[in-house]
Amino acid sequence: MAHLLGAEALHLEFPTKVVFDSVSLGVNEGDRIGIVGRNGDGKSSLLRMLAGAQEPDSGRVTTRNGVRIGVLDQADVLPDDETVGHAVVGDAETYEWAGDPRIREIMAGLLADLDWEAPLGSLSGGQRRRVSLARLLSGDFDVLALDEPTNHLDVEAIAWLADHLKRRWAPNAGGLLVVTHDRWFLDEVCTVTWEVHDRIVEPFDGGYAAYILQRVERDRQAATIEQRRQNLARKELAWLRRGAPARTSKPKFRIDAANALISDVPPVRDQVALQSLAVSRLGKDVVDLLDVGVAYGDKQVLDDVEWRIAPGERTGILGVNGAGKSTLLGLISGEVTPTSGRVKRGKTAEVATLTQRIDELEPYLDDPVRVVISRLRTSYVLGTGSKAQELTPGQLLERLGFSNEQLSTPVKDLSGGQQRRLQLLLILLEQPNVLILDEPTNDLDTDMLAALEDLLDSWPGTLIVVSHDRYFLERVTDQQYAIMDGHLRHLPRGVEEYLQLRAAEQRSASDRGPDPAPAAEASTKPGGAELRALQKEFAAIERRLEKLQTQIDAAHTALAEHDQSDYQGLREEMERIGKLEAEQQELEVRWYDLGEVLE
Repeated sequence: MAHLLGAEALHLEFPTKVVFDSVSLGVNEGDRIGIVGRNGDGKSSLLRMLAGAQEPDSGRVTTRNGVRIGVLDQADVLPDDETVGHAVVGDAETYEWAGDPRIREIMAGLLADLDWEAPLGSLSGGQRRRVSLARLLSGDFDVLALDEPTNHLDVEAIAWLADHLKRRWAPNAGGLLVVTHDRWFLDEVCTVTWEVHDRIVEPFDGGYAAYILQRVERDRQAATIEQRRQNLARKELAWLRRGAPARTSKPKFRIDAANALISDVPPVRDQVALQSLAVSRLGKDVVDLLDVGVAYGDKQVLDDVEWRIAPGERTGILGVNGAGKSTLLGLISGEVTPTSGRVKRGKTAEVATLTQRIDELEPYLDDPVRVVISRLRTSYVLGTGSKAQELTPGQLLERLGFSNEQLSTPVKDLSGGQQRRLQLLLILLEQPNVLILDEPTNDLDTDMLAALEDLLDSWPGTLIVVSHDRYFLERVTDQQYAIMDGHLRHLPRGVEEYLQLRAAEQRSASDRGPDPAPAAEASTKPGGAELRALQKEFAAIERRLEKLQTQIDAAHTALAEHDQSDYQGLREEMERIGKLEAEQQELEVRWYDLGEVLE
């Protein structure tokens, strides 16, 4: 694979922190790299240095001659007075961009609902984000560097973006670097994962699921790794292995390793115990929406909604922006009054909502975290039955990623993610039995999301979640509903069914035929004898990889038992291991390539 860009001995230091120390890495043709790590560890700084937007304190970044790099920053830099059309295609004549099928596909996927002549100042944050993406994707770049591209995008737009990037960056074509906390997106798009931690960048083969497997293997071998982080990673792996089949697309020997690793890990939630405790806290009645409708003037937002929410129910809500998700949550919490039908509320139902508004913390901005939490409960019971734990607010803060030093920090000096976690803690300490989460994953990194999921696994009560984070939604809820045309529709097959319904809805509403891009992609799929040959090669590679792993394990054991004074023999053993691992790496690359072709 041809080399696109590389970094050599990068060092980056801020006044109070060394971010990177002698980091060297490279990007080759066809690489789709996801960058993960805790907030503040330097993910965005790494992306900017590789893209040439930030200079390291020492070391250098080199690019192949002629390589063009396109960057999507988290900041919105588009001027308010520019139109949508000019932002995307500039001064190009209509015949120039209208004749380009790639630009037409981008417009259909991201901008179909926007007025081409609308000024950007009139758009919402999510709409402006889509315009920024369309502008970047319409350009002719060899490498794309995307910083949180899924921010403000709904589930549908995220699915379109993942599909577009996979088709655009086929094997041996261009390079992609993406910083995101969206784990579904990482698994769907990326073939390599870089973890940024402790001043280094550690590479892993595969997307998020493969990264979790390899990280757990690494953590189990290193006795000094923090035990709690290891347990969370193992629990995350258990979820990945018990989830949708798409998450398990890795060689058989890796699947066997994963199964052995999680054989003693129980299901993520004890649903029977949680349901029993929820009934004892709530009774049989929670909140019933009976033939409910809500209209704002002449606009009917919700119509004829029938939903009887059960104790212990864990439900995710999907829908495009403006479909009525916030209105539905308002009906449940009591903040919205229906214009038709009625809302019946259980006598013991205590509803609390984690909103998207951080300004709810304004009364506490000057107070240290310790003072804020001491005003509420002195203890909190987590879990059920024999597994129940009584935690102090400080212990609960620790589970949400706060250190002892941060207990004395004023709320105003916390980061956005820390304020978000404190906001959730204050709600949990009020001991509600119905919890509504409105986009709870904003500003949280992947490790913190895993900790939040772990906390919710043992929370006994009814849970309603609205989130564009597909992974989080599927992870913490047991069923999903969608708001479509003002009605509430159950989705037995979850998010995948919702995306199929939306695609069918858009096709029926459009006068034109299906986009040529998917048809072109379908025409390139192998068939007949070629397909059988590829399937045979795929199976043969899996068998060879399994044998190689056995040989590598045996070679490592032999190396450990070898006479340490026999330097010649040791060198030969290490060379043999190196050859086996090089063959394994080469075969895994081919295995991943074949897997994408045969999907």
